[in-house]
Amino acid sequence: MIAKIGIIFIITILTINAEYVNYKNYKVYKVTPTTDDEVKILSELKDQNGYMFWLEYVKKGHEAKIMVEPKKQNTFERYLADRKIKSELIIEDVERVINNQRRRPAARSSEPYKWDYYQTWEEIEAWMEQIVEEYPDVASIVTAGLSVEGRLIRGIKIDYKKRERPVMGMIESALHAREWITPATATWIINEFLTSNDPDVRTLAENVEWHIFPVTNPDGYVYSFTDNRMWRKNRNKSSFTNCSQWNLNDDISNGVDLNRNFGYLWMVIGASQNPCAETYAGKYAFSEPEAMAIANYVTGLQRRGNLVYYFAFHSYSQMILVPYSHVGGADVVNVPHYGDMFEIAVKGAEKLTQRHNTSYAVGTSLDILYPVTGSAFDWVKGGAHVPIVLLYELRDVGEYGFLLPPEQIIPNNEEVMDSLVEIEKVTRALGYYGHSSANVIKISSVLVAIALMFNL
Repeated sequence: MIAKIGIIFIITILTINAEYVNYKNYKVYKVTPTTDDEVKILSELKDQNGYMFWLEYVKKGHEAKIMVEPKKQNTFERYLADRKIKSELIIEDVERVINNQRRRPAARSSEPYKWDYYQTWEEIEAWMEQIVEEYPDVASIVTAGLSVEGRLIRGIKIDYKKRERPVMGMIESALHAREWITPATATWIINEFLTSNDPDVRTLAENVEWHIFPVTNPDGYVYSFTDNRMWRKNRNKSSFTNCSQWNLNDDISNGVDLNRNFGYLWMVIGASQNPCAETYAGKYAFSEPEAMAIANYVTGLQRRGNLVYYFAFHSYSQMILVPYSHVGGADVVNVPHYGDMFEIAVKGAEKLTQRHNTSYAVGTSLDILYPVTGSAFDWVKGGAHVPIVLLYELRDVGEYGFLLPPEQIIPNNEEVMDSLVEIEKVTRALGYYGHSSANVIKISSVLVAIALMFNL
């Protein structure tokens, strides 16, 4: 199997430079707007070719990371200086950082697979086949559906107790192609559930039937290795159009943002109907086979048992987000289970910090990041009514962003596993394994109302 992975890797390397977008001498600047005027000034740059904002929204008091192509850098610096907006150069050469992120270990013929580099889709597929061969009694490959380009969307089911109506959890990863740390985290979790001797991990692995999908956007993920490291969307070319009026490359229209394509409040806020936008939500809700595959898989699990958990892995920002992404402030009281989800997320974040002193914020996307509708995890909560739904924005807070160095993979994975262990303990203590959703909703709503009344 290791030889097979090596062959796949050689084939991948041969194809990487076919039409690869080179980011040599692209720079990344950190800019924190302090006024509404500064937000407006930065926003005017957002849809121009040559400037890529790594997060979709520009928000007062929040750091914006802006990648600038070489020929625009002097213009960009003068633009900010003329308006007395401070900036800080944080990445001198993006391609150099990408090359560092692509670092591969020396060839190993006998050592087991290690999490010291970022896996290609082909490597992940081969590893999943290997792992189910090694643990056939508890692990099996499951398929949610097909991508636009016909790739299988596959995951691993881990089931130790073979119960008729099990407590279940699902993990969605790499819905956004460029977020490479997410499948590296998902595969680590699979491996820990199968190999760890830690009693807390064993409890987490054995008392829940897990369905873990390392790559839910396989076409985009492959494209981020072979053509454009910063690719976000899937590869649906049916909306291809001329993007020159926005000073953008036409290829940006060859895809849909899968995390805006789900049918819960589709196209209300934080999404676009412009195919040239990074947040293009598609022609209609659930237009994309990848989104439909996830939704159908979730509802299929619910028919079989008690689907308690749904975790979505994204990067970057170091946050645990609670649904809904368009709700904030006192309005969170109207979200089913919000009080419990918030408590569970806070306890998970506190436990996460203990490992490597990494700090995670907790809240809704509207409150601590930016407003969104049509996301997968919001649909799982609002459309499928799964009780405990959380979205992780993994490392870091922007020093490297999507280009997290390989040496941070294992520390990231360790702390995320710690948080999941704590989340399981709190969720079980709150009674979600045995109580009906209706009872839990009532308890959660009462607790939130009390907390808001006393400003807790």
